[in-house]
Amino acid sequence: MILCILQARTTSSRLPGKVLKPLLGQPMLVRQVERVRRSRLINKLIVATSSDKTDDDLAAVCSKNDIDCFRGDLDDVLDRFYHAAVCHNPDHIVRLTGDCPLMDPALIDQLIAYHLKNGFDYSSNTIEPTYPDGLDIEVFRFHCLVKAWQEAELPSEREHVTPYIINHSELFRLGNFKNSEDLSSLRWTVDEKADFELIEILFNHFYSLKPDFNKDDILTHIKANPHLMDLNACYQRNEGFLKSLEEDEDYKKGK
Repeated sequence: MILCILQARTTSSRLPGKVLKPLLGQPMLVRQVERVRRSRLINKLIVATSSDKTDDDLAAVCSKNDIDCFRGDLDDVLDRFYHAAVCHNPDHIVRLTGDCPLMDPALIDQLIAYHLKNGFDYSSNTIEPTYPDGLDIEVFRFHCLVKAWQEAELPSEREHVTPYIINHSELFRLGNFKNSEDLSSLRWTVDEKADFELIEILFNHFYSLKPDFNKDDILTHIKANPHLMDLNACYQRNEGFLKSLEEDEDYKKGK
């Protein structure tokens, strides 16, 4: 069984409440789930949010839209992720984050197929990024999550779920899924106000004509309208993870 866990919370430091911001009349999270549900290889999808009262509205949105929701630790996302998965006992897990409303279900299926065909423990398109930021996908065996949950100590490993796996290639067989063209400079994620403005433009352009628009449609449109790439080009990729790495150094000093 392949379980997709989409982690989301409303207490984002840079754009609070972003996952619930309205996008064509629905919360952004609902729009993302709508796209992910078109995957042919995912057997079950759940949203993993926190049990903190700040995420009560998020949980209510899930309930209203028939989206399975698990609530766990706010800060220890690895613990939340583990407990969201363990009751389902999946063979493999797809990890997504709630700041990627342009997620492409066909790309998810391509990465799952790559992972299964090659017998990897962990596969992603993020080890050496070649896809736009916002199309980040990770697939890994359930036992890898169990090992990480048992052993991971660093703040970055607890907050971002998979760094323990990536950092221990001697324990896990890693697969790096690369695009034929390096598009890693493109930013399709939502962390800043300008990011959301770009997402709104794209949804407004495509949705009424082709609700299932894909990454190739977006890329063609952006290349034809290069000014769109300038809207959010000033922001750094993986800023939150880089901040966690700084916290790792403080943790090591305190031991």
